[in-house]
Order: sequence, then structure tokens, then C-alpha cells
Amino acid sequence: MKGQRIFPGIILIGFGLYFYLQQSSYSFASTFLLWPTLLLIIGAAFLAQGYWARDHESIFPGVILVGFGIHFHVVNKLTIWPNNIGILILIIALAFLLRYQKTGNGMFQGALFLVISILLLFYETVMAWFGILGEGVILITNFWPILLVIIGLGLLVWKRK
Repeated sequence: MKGQRIFPGIILIGFGLYFYLQQSSYSFASTFLLWPTLLLIIGAAFLAQGYWARDHESIFPGVILVGFGIHFHVVNKLTIWPNNIGILILIIALAFLLRYQKTGNGMFQGALFLVISILLLFYETVMAWFGILGEGVILITNFWPILLVIIGLGLLVWKRK
């Protein structure tokens, strides 16, 4: 019974504090009272549900919401923070890997998203490495999105024995 009250409890506390600070005149709070903070609150509730109530499937959405919330808070404030789709895919990879740690499901997806995020985050460096290998690799790099679609379709129709 206690585990069923964790998620709504965190949501109510978080939203209550959010709206209280929004109504108050604290100047430090205004920089944090943006829509990504709501993502952080909901994600924290999912993570609390996942770890404290041992509802391990809640870890996945919790990591994604907290990660996206952090990303959208700091993307325009920290110059070293990448503003790239690769960082969002990296957060999804982390969500799969943390869920795998508790449930044993999602290692393949986590590794796949991790590889894709690294390729996207370091695209210029990877292309420079492939440039050394010649035109054949350049041709492959032009069609890698199609390769992803083909692999995805293969995973949908391929049946395990």
C-alpha cells in the first residue's frame, strides 16, 4: 500500500512547491520555474516509484523525463552542453540501461541507442575517421538512415525460435 502513494505524493509535493514559488516573490526561483521543471518533478516521481516502491518499469520514464528536464534547463545556460539530438538519444539509452540494471530487459536497446547517440554527438569526428577509408564508406554514410529503417523493419518481422 505504501508503494502506491509514492508517485502521487511526490507529484503533489513537487507541484505544490512549484506553484508556491511561482506565487512568491523569491527572485532566485524565477530561473527555475519554467516548463522543464515540471518534467523534472514528474520524472522524480517516476524514479521514486521505481526505486523506493520497487516498480522497476517506472525507472524508464523517470530517467527520460528527468534527463529531458535537465537538458532543457541547461542547454542555453551552459556553453559546453551539446544542443544536438544525440544528447536526447543518449538520455534514452541511459534510461534503457538503468532499467536493464533492475529488470534484465533493455540491454540491446540501450546499447543500440548508445551507439547512435555517440555517432550523432561526435558526427564530425566519426566522418573524419571514415574519410580516411575512402569513397565506399562515404557512400554508406549517406544511406545510414535507410539502414536504420531496414534494421528496424527486420526486428519487427523477425521472429525468435
